[in-house]
Amino acid sequence: MDLKAAKASLIKYLNQEIADKRVVKAMERVPREAFVPQECYYAAYEDRPLGVGFGQTISQPFIVALMSQALELKGNEKVLELGTGSGYEAAILAELAQKVVTVECIPELAESAKQVLDKLGYSNVEVHIADKILGWAEEAPYDAIIVSAGAPSVSQVLLEQLVWKGRLVIPVGSRWQQDLLKVTKCRKGNRIENLGGCYFVPLIGEGAWEK
Repeated sequence: MDLKAAKASLIKYLNQEIADKRVVKAMERVPREAFVPQECYYAAYEDRPLGVGFGQTISQPFIVALMSQALELKGNEKVLELGTGSGYEAAILAELAQKVVTVECIPELAESAKQVLDKLGYSNVEVHIADKILGWAEEAPYDAIIVSAGAPSVSQVLLEQLVWKGRLVIPVGSRWQQDLLKVTKCRKGNRIENLGGCYFVPLIGEGAWEK
């Protein structure tokens, strides 16, 4: 097992596929192996999702990069993430934005993610246990929102937590298959871009799926 070589190979691939090099550099800095279970350590830099317990996954690196790129972050933004999971996406966002607020509905995952993020020194990330209502309205509005779980539709509740011209990146579809949508909040009708097919675990909460 040569994690250094595997990581170099992954970063080379991402450099070919991802235009925003700030995103690729962020993924190069974040140690993905810190966010995967010990039994998956060998696969930390394979371009595929990995189980992290409780029926949840750490997303495929390419999808993480694609979603992060779609947020169009410059470094001074406040970002909301739904679905903390392992904390890996939050770490990437912490490299790209000024502040990250991330919410997770499984307390054990929220706590373990917080421990890893703290250990790695990400002081600009807040981890919260998710409420029934989607998002985290207490800190709104956000410059960008990323949803790391599949929703049945674009959430109006989340759009209300965005600034004008803010970006919402969200998988929308069924429980088994979604399209990754980038929604830009505009006064004369939101602009929606389809970034391609994807698969995420279901988003749970009011306005999304029931447990």
